[in-house]
Amino acid sequence: MKIAIDGPAGAGKSATAKAIAKEMNFIYVDTGALYRGIGLYAIRKGKNPASIEEVVPLLAEIKIEMRHEEGEQHIFLNGEDVSDKIRTESVSAAASAVSAIPAVRDFLFDMQRDIAEKNDVVMDGRDIGTVVLPDAQLKIFLTAKPEVRAERRMKQLAEKGIETPFDDVLVDVIQRDYNDTNRDFRPLRLADDGILFDNSELNFEETVEKIISLAKERMA
Repeated sequence: MKIAIDGPAGAGKSATAKAIAKEMNFIYVDTGALYRGIGLYAIRKGKNPASIEEVVPLLAEIKIEMRHEEGEQHIFLNGEDVSDKIRTESVSAAASAVSAIPAVRDFLFDMQRDIAEKNDVVMDGRDIGTVVLPDAQLKIFLTAKPEVRAERRMKQLAEKGIETPFDDVLVDVIQRDYNDTNRDFRPLRLADDGILFDNSELNFEETVEKIISLAKERMA
C-alpha cells in the first residue's frame, strides 16, 4: 500500500504523514528531509544551493541514508546524524533551491521508490503522487490558505525559541509556493487522480482522521 501526500510548505504534510504511518503501522518516508540533507551539504561547502553548476558536482561526494531507529526517522549525511541540523530556516530555503535541480531529484529518485516497493509507506513531498509513486493507491494534495500555513509555521518556530515576525514567515511561504509551482522540472501540482484536501478549517487530529478514513476505503 502506498499513500502519497504532496502539498505546499506549511500544510503539515510531514506531521500528518508521520501520524498516519504510526496509526496504520506503515513506514513513514520524509522526502523533504533528503533534500534538506543535500541543502545542508551545499551550505557547508559554501555553494549556492540554487546553482546547478555548483550543486551537481557535490552529489558525487554525498551519501544520504534514511534509517528508522526506535520508531523515529533519522537522516544521515556521510555517516553523520543530521536529523536536527536540517530543521533550520536556512537549510529549509536551501532544500527548496536544490529540489528544483533535475539532477538532485534524479539522485534521490531510486532511493525513494525502492523503499516504497518493499514496504507499506506513507510518503510526503512535492512530486510523490505525480512522479515518485504514480501508482500510489491514495494521493492527497494537502494544502491550506497561505495565511493559515504562515501562522502554523510561526508557532512551530516559536516552540523552538525562534521568534519570527508573521509578515516575514508569510512572505517566505508565498515565495516557496511560487518556486515550487513554477519550476520547469517536476513542479508541485495535484495529480490527475489525486484528492485536493484543504485543511484550513481542520485541526491536526481531524486531518489525520479523515485521511486515514480515505486510506481504509482504498484498502477495502
